[in-house]
Amino acid sequence: MADRNRPHLFVDGRITTEEYSRRTGRNSGRAIPSPADRAAHARRLITALEGADEAARRRRRTASVPVPGAIPGVYVTFESFPGLELALTSLDPRRGRVHAELRSVHREERPAGPVQVATVFIPDGKVGTFVRIFEEYESTAGEVKPRHQNAVDRVADIAAASVRALWTDALADFPARGQTVWWEVWLRRRNGNEITRISAFAEAAGCPIGPTLLSFQDRTVLLVHATAEQLASALDVLDDLAELRKPHQPEAVLSLEDAAEQAEWVGELADRIRAADENAPAVCVLDTGIHQAHPLLSASLANKDQHTCNPSWGLGDHAGHGTEMAGLALFGDLGRALTSTGPVAPWHRLESVKLLPPVSGNPPHLWGALTATAASLVEIQAPTRQRTFSMAVTARDGSKPIDPDQSDIRAGRPTSWSAAVDALAAGRAIDASANGLVYLDEEPEGQPRLFVISAGNVQPLDDDHLSRSDLEPVEDPAQSWNALTVGAYTELVHLDSQPSFVGWTPLAPVGELSPFSRTSVSFARVWPPKPDVVLEGGNVARSPAGTEYDTPEVLQLLTTRRLALGESRLLTVTNATSAATAQAAHLIASVMSAYPSLWPETVRALVVHSARWTPAMHEHLDRASNRTARDAFRRRYGMGVPDLARATRSARDALTLISQGVIEPFDGQGRTRHLHLHDLPWPTDVLADLGEAIVNLRITLSYFIEPNPANRGWQGRYSYQSHGLRFDLRRASESTAEFRKRLNDKALDEDERRPPSTDSDRKQWTFGPRAHGSGSIHTDIWTGMAADLARRGMLAVYPVTGWWKDNKSRDRSHRGARYSLIVSIETPGQDVDVWTPVATQVGVPIEMLT
Repeated sequence: MADRNRPHLFVDGRITTEEYSRRTGRNSGRAIPSPADRAAHARRLITALEGADEAARRRRRTASVPVPGAIPGVYVTFESFPGLELALTSLDPRRGRVHAELRSVHREERPAGPVQVATVFIPDGKVGTFVRIFEEYESTAGEVKPRHQNAVDRVADIAAASVRALWTDALADFPARGQTVWWEVWLRRRNGNEITRISAFAEAAGCPIGPTLLSFQDRTVLLVHATAEQLASALDVLDDLAELRKPHQPEAVLSLEDAAEQAEWVGELADRIRAADENAPAVCVLDTGIHQAHPLLSASLANKDQHTCNPSWGLGDHAGHGTEMAGLALFGDLGRALTSTGPVAPWHRLESVKLLPPVSGNPPHLWGALTATAASLVEIQAPTRQRTFSMAVTARDGSKPIDPDQSDIRAGRPTSWSAAVDALAAGRAIDASANGLVYLDEEPEGQPRLFVISAGNVQPLDDDHLSRSDLEPVEDPAQSWNALTVGAYTELVHLDSQPSFVGWTPLAPVGELSPFSRTSVSFARVWPPKPDVVLEGGNVARSPAGTEYDTPEVLQLLTTRRLALGESRLLTVTNATSAATAQAAHLIASVMSAYPSLWPETVRALVVHSARWTPAMHEHLDRASNRTARDAFRRRYGMGVPDLARATRSARDALTLISQGVIEPFDGQGRTRHLHLHDLPWPTDVLADLGEAIVNLRITLSYFIEPNPANRGWQGRYSYQSHGLRFDLRRASESTAEFRKRLNDKALDEDERRPPSTDSDRKQWTFGPRAHGSGSIHTDIWTGMAADLARRGMLAVYPVTGWWKDNKSRDRSHRGARYSLIVSIETPGQDVDVWTPVATQVGVPIEMLT
């Protein structure tokens, strides 16, 4: 491989926009079994629905908690037959000013199989909407296809909803009877008075409300301290309830062991530091605060760039974790900086926002709102500065690993925190008001933000650490679609320099996943693979008898230490996914410095695009014999270990193209709108001359979605993503016209049939198109003959469904959806120049590069 001494090439001006109609395929869904007696089934559902309505009316007549402004009605649950899903759209008619509304969806296990349970609020006078559906089904029950068959055949039972029906976390976590706990209460946004109504209820019922709230497109979230029985009474007097969840309390993994190096080295390095100027990009560390007076940090962290989410917490680092992250975020490899001899000039600066309170035991806060506050604080202080937000703070949703024999749809599900991160990343503005933090529905176009978040750590450790990591899902909010989620691997395996560990052995071999790192192997496949990348997170030592584990300093990373009262040491060690995340933030800020004009979506794409798997990881990939195994591989390691040189520079024999585009996914009427064709500048002659030589093509597509966090099934109108994008590459045997017609029905002439599609191309991709069904960053690698790649210089980007498409009043497609496309050609083992001919095509001056 030649030296990476050439810039990446920008090819933004080579996009053709076409009107797009998404191709359709045959319906492969299985037939829904019908009840044995359809007429009796309809009558039973009507009786159950009317009974639930009448019972709710009786309870309201005796309710002792009046709530002015509430709409009277009944919460009803619709339960599917085992193994089936409900037709959710039929439960959310949205006709008229006052209408029934689907509030939440969850899954429950039954002896005969899993069932789907939907909770619907039906206002008084609107029960007839569903009664008419059942009656029309009953009157046509003798026909082959009765009216509303798809909706009614799926419904097994209807009942009055209990407070448990609104619980969308694990049923095992539902509070015990009489237990007073904090609940995360999700309210449906109706007229802006939701907080007033629930406050009136809470005051009358004696339930304290948390001070912070967060609002999304159609949901407002806040905390209520109550028993299940107290909240149950709200069902009779409040029409605003949508979901109930368990609050997520973050925890920081703190490593405060003594430094392996001498503290006096700090002064010598401090004299060699050349801090970046104030206009340089910054890593904003969201943590316990930073010890700003540290000699290695003070020049890069101005006093005015220190903030706190709560003034009573102070600015300083109360625990040490934030200062440890700052050292890695600023220097990357602090040990190398300390042992070097020349000037050390970081390309970026630091910012600090104290996200964690100094005293534990406070009622849980809504961490999405705090994250939004943190973003607002630094952006007010330095509105034009480029930055990445580094957050090595996560919340554990229970300590139990996932049972590998039971699919858990909750693993990977968005939460209020991860959804807030996704919305902030997408550039949605958040306004501080008397009621807390509220999304602005019609704000000026905001600037997207890049968050880098730790995957979370496995505790306690296990000898079979890979299996344990596969069972431990990443922690909230690392499942965020738009964030760069960072796991940990390790190259640290040598214990010789620490005599007290003679005979001990490293738990993980070189290049393997760190024993600390969590994964998304246990996620339901509808959720994105996480982590995205892995960086050094340290290792664990195992005793000779295999009965003890420890974390020697030589298996950790050197970093800065806060100077507490009575202490003199300024260096310490740290590890796990926190350390990996801080290093990822350093890499991201370095990419921003190298290419100041890049969007956050593009910076994320370049980091993921630059990642490669270690030899130890490749052994697992080579054994992955099918797509399921390869998906599990990616959910453990992400795309591997990123590299700053690959992220920022091309080479003679390794070309990277960058394109930043804006597409309108939908037309505001529930239809797809545009497809983009990228006619890329291509080293056609060089590749053709290589003939049957094997080359690699790597493609990364990155964009930010806007979240729809309400748990209502996330399908159709209720999809979590606002929109999705996919890419496709022209095949070697296709003409441009055939490529267009294969993808786009609007490219076909009248009565013309779509060209036949072949799957022969899929085996050349590492993951294949079916692996890109979730998330907002998609990467794949094509391997094949250079002569074939020579004929494949056209690529399409096109939209797939999202809630923008089916929620026309909130479709923001007209504003445009940004995306970044990274395409690389690598010619391993070939002495060729693929960079120069493409640079000539795009008009880049060819300098004397050797």
